[in-house]
Amino acid sequence: MLPRIGSHRWRSPKFQVLGIILLGLFLEVLFHQFYYHVPRPSEDLDAVFQVGCAEPDISAPRENAAIIMLARNEDLESAISSLQSLEDHFNHWFHYPVIFMNNEPFSAEFKDRVSSVVSGESKFELLSSDFFGFPSWMDEAQGKELVKANGALGVHKGDMESYHHMCRFYSGKFYDVPALKGYKYYWRVEPHVQFSCAITYDPFRFMRQRKKKYGYTIALWELDNTVPDLFRVVSEFKKMKRIKTTTLWKGFIRPTWLPWGLRWLKASQPLHDASGDSWNLCHFWSNFEIGDLDFFRSKEHREFFDFLDERGGFYAERWGDASVHAFAAALLLSPEELHHFQDFGYFHDPWVVAPANALGKQLPDSRVLGKVGEGVIEGEEGGTGCRCERKQIRNFQNWCMNRVQRPVRPTAWKNRMW
Repeated sequence: MLPRIGSHRWRSPKFQVLGIILLGLFLEVLFHQFYYHVPRPSEDLDAVFQVGCAEPDISAPRENAAIIMLARNEDLESAISSLQSLEDHFNHWFHYPVIFMNNEPFSAEFKDRVSSVVSGESKFELLSSDFFGFPSWMDEAQGKELVKANGALGVHKGDMESYHHMCRFYSGKFYDVPALKGYKYYWRVEPHVQFSCAITYDPFRFMRQRKKKYGYTIALWELDNTVPDLFRVVSEFKKMKRIKTTTLWKGFIRPTWLPWGLRWLKASQPLHDASGDSWNLCHFWSNFEIGDLDFFRSKEHREFFDFLDERGGFYAERWGDASVHAFAAALLLSPEELHHFQDFGYFHDPWVVAPANALGKQLPDSRVLGKVGEGVIEGEEGGTGCRCERKQIRNFQNWCMNRVQRPVRPTAWKNRMW
């Protein structure tokens, strides 16, 4: 029998020590991965506010809430289209006020025409440069150069100065607009959006009753070249303030497979933090959101925004308010304080969300509650959504929605394809 050449080497103490070290590193990596695993709850912690269709309770007191829209004079037609859709599907029952914001004076035509559509009060706010402009510590010429550099790098809308201002405004300035003073809730509506299901209940009332702080319809991936350093900066704030890690925060993390001691190799790369972990780019699409203004006005959120603002990433890069809001929620709210409006049919180019759809009963005001065959698709009694209209547009579903829903939903959530 031939001898097993070199087999004695594996029995030597130094190889045994090496084996123990490698095994320890392997187990440490597995533990690191397990730490970021998000178990699903045994019950639904974010149930739909209303099942099926119900007659609107127009006698109930209105909440201290307003609909807000940031628009320019040239957005008039698309603003009217969005407002008409919202009125048809919701506000013609509840008559909430709409606050229009612009960094330039609204024309008389804009005021007259949007006011003729809105069933509640219309208010118009002229934003000063403090709200819609470069931060006070940044030289304007420097800011313009940063915007120009973003454009040269091919960053999406990176060369649009107004877009940078908009992202900064909605990230941490909008809640101090004088016209919003005194309101507790807001519903953000933008030009170029459409609603496709009847909303026969007051979402503001349910937000208050169920202690919800932030509501969304869509979760998706951020464009990576717009936010290379955002996650690192947010992680620094989290560490500095010793903020507890929530399951929602874990849902945004892609933990590294590198063992401890080698993770620094990843720390300097875009989208990574000092520990070498990375952001999976999931966030909430903020062109639709319903939120609690007290949350945004809180000391903790103001400190968070100021920390980001001082880093200059709204101009040195093109940090979007959608990602900033998502991180604010993951840092400062519990997952149960967020609400997914899965019953809202909503479209913003290029995505549409399509709830399961319930037919329910015919309501007295049938402006959007038509019969099957009149633009309304067949549904189930007691289903999610009310009298949803058929839209021949690409539907939207993705991995990110399941990631952000994992802390509150017992099973994976999927949009229904039309």
